[in-house]
Amino acid sequence: MTRLTIEQYLPHHPFFDGLDEEALALLARCATLVHFRAGTYLFAEGEPADAFFVLRTGRVALETRLGTGRQVLDTADADDVVGWSWLVPPYRWTFDARAVTETSAVAFDGACLRERCEADPALGYALLSRVVRVMSTRLHSARVRLLDLYGDRS
Repeated sequence: MTRLTIEQYLPHHPFFDGLDEEALALLARCATLVHFRAGTYLFAEGEPADAFFVLRTGRVALETRLGTGRQVLDTADADDVVGWSWLVPPYRWTFDARAVTETSAVAFDGACLRERCEADPALGYALLSRVVRVMSTRLHSARVRLLDLYGDRS
């Protein structure tokens, strides 16, 4: 099977559904292909948030630090989107993201995307509305996991 280029991949991904060719081309110019070995962190809580990732293959655990350990709040698999802190000042990661398996992704440069969104408010709104859906899904999943862990056990 031939690997799709970023330009070929984006139009078929649900996150980008409804964006026109010009918008997809602008986004593709902010993107690169990346690969992470199992156990590697895509990003770490508190560090500068400078990207978001569309997973092409693999699995990523979204974790938070609790005391001396870590708690998995959610997992992301192929075709999932990871990372929204690049969009929210002060642009710091709010969670850790660790590749559980070998993972390949399209990485989008946050500064490049913010610049494109400032220049084209319609694109900015379209991207923001998609990121908000991802945020909502992630927050709901984290809530369910935390309730499982710390909910009323009486």
